[in-house]
Amino acid sequence: MTSRAGSADTGTGGFDHQAVLVGTPGDLRDVVAPRIRAAADGGGRVLVAVAPAARAALRHALGDVPSPDVRFIDRGELYDAPGRTLVALQRLAQPAAPGPLTVVGEPPMPLRDPLRLREWQRLESVMATCLAGSELRLICLHDAGAAPPAVRAGVRRTHPVLLDRDGPRPSPDHMSPAAFSARDTGRRLPAPVGDLDSVDIHPDLPALREEIRGLTAAAGLSGDRAGDLVVAANELAANALEHGAGKGTVSVWRRPGWVVCDVFDENGGLTDPLSGYLGATPAGPRGYGLWITRQVCDFMEISGGDHGSLVRLHFRVAD
Repeated sequence: MTSRAGSADTGTGGFDHQAVLVGTPGDLRDVVAPRIRAAADGGGRVLVAVAPAARAALRHALGDVPSPDVRFIDRGELYDAPGRTLVALQRLAQPAAPGPLTVVGEPPMPLRDPLRLREWQRLESVMATCLAGSELRLICLHDAGAAPPAVRAGVRRTHPVLLDRDGPRPSPDHMSPAAFSARDTGRRLPAPVGDLDSVDIHPDLPALREEIRGLTAAAGLSGDRAGDLVVAANELAANALEHGAGKGTVSVWRRPGWVVCDVFDENGGLTDPLSGYLGATPAGPRGYGLWITRQVCDFMEISGGDHGSLVRLHFRVAD
């Protein structure tokens, strides 16, 4: 039930993933600030990446905590996109500096965008697995007043430990990453909306990259983000050629605020919505392309089954 062996808050080695359902500003003062102060007093480092209102409340509550021990950053520096957030936390967890690290974060809660909300929740669900063994405590703040019941239930399912005025306790509703994402396995994604341009996947990858670059230009994507899309689509096309059916399509279209890329493999072998999060390392033989893809796009969806395998990449753009 917890992300480390033993009690919910042993204070000894291992990744510790806690959630605070913040109901009032007093919860920040009485629940979160004492944890920050204790971590700093114990010789640890603290990084705080929360929304402006929570940042102001925590700064006021902390008062005299020395600034070298507690560092505040803009929330968006950590919570940019799920794949990049995970990599940022993995880098922070590296023992480059003495003392354990506590990160107090406030994950995005895009209630009006079910796709983005689900993908941020999926990231929360894999944290304990992806960061296992690290000397990192992650305390996630969630606005209980703004979150509807289903979102609060998601917090309890994706965090092994809940923290409140009575201290930390195991979440009775916590689910494994596979169980949390089980309902998404094999689901069909909605059909594209708007003008759609496509090219066939073929073995000449340099030529295919140029064809994909043309699709991105037609969709109005340019600069580094166009390069990111080409890199991601190339990785997925290479996967389809090496591990899939060896044929498929790359399609690109635009919707308000986003450029979207579908990479379709006629083989339906890729079904796991957690692909690209778990078990991939640069030295590993499989899964590294999906790991890279999760980092360069903003959101990634996976659908696989008898209809084939479809990976949908979302890139945020300014309209």
